This record gives sequence, structure tokens and C-alpha cells, in this order.
Amino acid sequence: MSLLKIDEMTQRFGGLQAVSKFEIELQGGELVGLIGPNGAGKTTIFNLVSGFYQPTEGGISFNGSNTAGLKPHQVTSMGIARTFQNIRLWHDMTVMDNIRIAQHYRKGYSVFDAFLRTKKYRDSEKRIENIAWEMLEAMDLKEFAHELPKNLPYGLQRRVEIARAMSIKPKLLLLDEPAAGLNSADVEGLIKLVRWIHDNFDITIWMIEHQMKVVMSLCQYIKCIDFGATIAEGTPEQIQNDPTVIKAYLGDDTI
Repeated sequence: MSLLKIDEMTQRFGGLQAVSKFEIELQGGELVGLIGPNGAGKTTIFNLVSGFYQPTEGGISFNGSNTAGLKPHQVTSMGIARTFQNIRLWHDMTVMDNIRIAQHYRKGYSVFDAFLRTKKYRDSEKRIENIAWEMLEAMDLKEFAHELPKNLPYGLQRRVEIARAMSIKPKLLLLDEPAAGLNSADVEGLIKLVRWIHDNFDITIWMIEHQMKVVMSLCQYIKCIDFGATIAEGTPEQIQNDPTVIKAYLGDDTI
């Protein structure tokens, strides 16, 4: 059974068709890329998978369960985590609290428990804190635990965002242009980080990325879309030599 299966997914916004009959199957442990020009519909696809939008037509199933009608926190609870092209951290909360708050959808206690600081509340908060420290250590961020993200370099902020997504221990991680805004040194660090996550965790990674160096270095399989429709798919070698992709997106001198 596929981990994620999308069948003829279409999304319309009024008279605009942003996604047209998109299909993909992701298996456990894959690292797959999604590329295409600006406005091609890539982030819309991620928004559909993560529950921010509901598809106009077609279906999405995760681990054999239909996700139709589910809200983002419900999709997250199924094991899908994501990052965003524009980093979305709480900049007036510490790095530690950014990691901790990502887990509160499954806190397991009521307002009553929190008010009275019951054993259920204390045990749950301790578990959340332990997971946060575990992830900070795994991502080499422990020394920044009590820093505010806004005081960190952009590359470290991106690492914090990925750590926050990983803290829910997802089966599927959606990375929306993780290299956006990074300098060349940070891009190299990102490639190493994503490869390390993929090699060391039981996880499938699906990434949108414009920097071809990142996609070609990491992805086992790539889909290319334009105007919301798939125009090519295959291995990195097949994609970089596909004339349709070159014409629509890469350009003759990109690779």
C-alpha cells in the first residue's frame, strides 16, 4: 500500500484552475521532488495534501485513509508535517518553545488539568519537553534552545523550522522550498541535513525546490508541473535531459 496516493486531484479558485488532474504515489522511505515554474501550482498541491485546501475534484489518501474534509491539525495527527517557503516561526518564543508547541495537538490533557496542574498535565508536558530536547540534539540546535529565532541567522532558522516539523515524528515530511533565501554555504548544509534526516529516520520526504542543485543531489524521483498539470516525471537524469522540462522551466543553461 502506498504511503500517499493522489488520484486526479484538481483545484479551482473561481475561474482559475490551479491544479489539473494531478496524480502521484509515494512509498515509504522515498525522497521525491516537485518542480515547476513560479505559479505552476506546487505549493497549492502541498496545501491540499496538508489540509489547508480541499480539492475541487479527486482524492487524497494517506496510509490507506481518505483525508477529505480533514483540517490541518487532523492531517498532522495522521503523520504529515510540513515547512513553508517563507519561514513561519514564532519569533518572540524561544527555539525550545517553538519545538514544544508543535506537539500540543496531542497534549492529552484538558484546560481543567492545565489549570490545576494535574499529574496528567505534568506527565504530558514532561513528555513534550523530552521530545523537544531529543529533536534539538538530533538537529544540533541544543545551544540555541533558549534563543529567540529572530536573533538567529537565516540558515539556523530554517533548521529550527525543520526540527519543529520533525518533532511530531512524521511519516511524511513536506519541504516547501527549503533552500529559499539561503546562501551557498547554507545550501550545502541543507543538503547534508535533508540527506541525514532521510538516512536516519523512518520517513518519506517530498520537496518543492527551485534550486536544481538541491533537487538533483537529493531526489530519487522528480515530477515537473506547469500550469497545474504534470509535464514530465522520472529520475534526475531523465528530468534534466527532458526537452519539455528544459523549455518550460530549467532553461538550456540551468543544469
